[in-house]
Amino acid sequence: MPMPMDYWSASKDFERFLMDVRESCMLSSHNQAYHTLRAVLHVFRSHLPIDQALAFASILPPVTRAILVEEWNPAAPITPFPDRGRLAWEVQHVRQDHNVAPETAIEDVAGALRRNIDQAQLDRVLAGFSPQARAYWRVR
Repeated sequence: MPMPMDYWSASKDFERFLMDVRESCMLSSHNQAYHTLRAVLHVFRSHLPIDQALAFASILPPVTRAILVEEWNPAAPITPFPDRGRLAWEVQHVRQDHNVAPETAIEDVAGALRRNIDQAQLDRVLAGFSPQARAYWRVR
C-alpha cells in the first residue's frame, strides 16, 4: 500500500491551513495563528465525549489532528457546551500569555477549517453530535 497523500503533503497542507487561519483571524504571525487554532480545537475537545472527539479527529488532516489530541487527558471531566460568549472567553484564556485569539476566533477557524477539509465529511460526523457541538463549527 502506498503512503497516503494526506501524510505525504501534511506539512504543505498545514501551512496553507494555518495561513488561512491567520488571515481569517486577522493575526500577524503564524505563531499567533497556531495558538488560536490550538485553543479553538482544545476548547471544542473539552466539551465532547471521547468517542465524539475521536470521530472528529478522524476527519482532520494529520497535523491538525495531532494538535487536537496533544496534551489531552481523556479522564478530565467533560463539561456541557456553554453559550457562544463563554466559549469565546474559554478560547481566549487557553495559554493566555501566548494567545491573542480574537473574539471571533471560533467562527474564523471554523471557516478556515471548512475551506480546507471535506465539508460533507465534517457535516456527516457532526450530524451525530449535540446541536451545541454542531453550532461550534457553523459559519455565519
